[in-house]
Amino acid sequence: MSLNFRFAIVSDLHIALPHTIWDHPSRFHLVEVSIPAFESAIARLAQLDLDFLLLPGDLTQHGEPENHSWMQKRLAQLPFPVYVVPGNHDVPVLMADKQSIAFADFPNYYRQFGYDDPKQLYYTQQVLPGVRLIGLNSNFFNEQGKQVGRLDSKQLRWLEEVLAAASDELVLVMVHHNVVEHIPQQSRHPIGNRYMLENAPQLLQMLQRYGVKLVFTGHLHVQDVACSQGVYDITTGSLVSYPHPYRVLEFQRDNYGREWLQILSHRVESVPDFPNLQKLSRQWMGDRSFPFLVKMLTQHPLNLPLAQAEELAPSLRDFWATIADGDALLDYPHFPQKVRRYIETYGAIATSGTPTLIDNNTTLLLNRDQQKSECNSKLSEKLRAGVPPVEQTSVTQHSALSTD
Repeated sequence: MSLNFRFAIVSDLHIALPHTIWDHPSRFHLVEVSIPAFESAIARLAQLDLDFLLLPGDLTQHGEPENHSWMQKRLAQLPFPVYVVPGNHDVPVLMADKQSIAFADFPNYYRQFGYDDPKQLYYTQQVLPGVRLIGLNSNFFNEQGKQVGRLDSKQLRWLEEVLAAASDELVLVMVHHNVVEHIPQQSRHPIGNRYMLENAPQLLQMLQRYGVKLVFTGHLHVQDVACSQGVYDITTGSLVSYPHPYRVLEFQRDNYGREWLQILSHRVESVPDFPNLQKLSRQWMGDRSFPFLVKMLTQHPLNLPLAQAEELAPSLRDFWATIADGDALLDYPHFPQKVRRYIETYGAIATSGTPTLIDNNTTLLLNRDQQKSECNSKLSEKLRAGVPPVEQTSVTQHSALSTD
């Protein structure tokens, strides 16, 4: 049976009313633009015939009740259904404090946006006939009281029951933490691992077993499409961080059972008080990059001496902005060979040596046999017949970012 629907993703909004904004000298994101950037994106999306909007977490700056209340009221005014999940910034504490809501309070704010059961931080909804959305909670407080990315055992049992009952439906999964690696060895990377789901392999195995193909994540603040075990993890950059992106996606299934997902990305170019947002935001990120870069260079796997890291870091000031942009092409010929090769692994280059530009605009063929082959091949190949034409499209896989 044919199926065609269109939806959008806006991630990591970090909504902050002006009087709630707090500053930190090294933050990469511009919460100052959170509300006008969201309004700009919504104005564009309202012109489209959207079936629904997904918000994969970090709706607020740091879980402030005022910001959650603003978000709740604004979402209720939108002309299409909206579904949310909590990010680490939305529920940063187990018990409410002077700044943030309690962990368990999140569903009470978003009953209209997925949460029928206010006592449960995960849910499932039939968003369209034959299309089921599963919204997961990836925020977990361990025995030491530290917030980490993890699905608890109760949620995993619930998830398997839902998947078993949804065998005749197209299932979409939304979760804040990354399920597939988006940077090299992310699950073991001293900086990147906190953006990963700790038990991602267990979740991936379950999704593969039930034929789930699409997972939508946020948290990392980069534009990236990665694939492992037949599952695509489409992570969307932050609306308050360069390049201030959001996505419009269209799913198609024809009468022969062939399935495609077209992904088109857009950016907020300007907002009041920030008329050249793209240039300013990239510069803002570069100006604050030095401590992050020194940390990256001195830690595993490079383990450079501090003096060498401090010497190289200024040349990398735009490194993370380029990664966040998606489809990164990186080359630092003047760097030592070991460092140069490591930096190149962050780029959108397949093992064949050709660019694989799929992070922003692409069309993915989702038929299970072809999809699994595409995930595992790690080759820069365009899919053959049957893929609808999309401008600047290459349906390929980041070899450096795959967990396979």
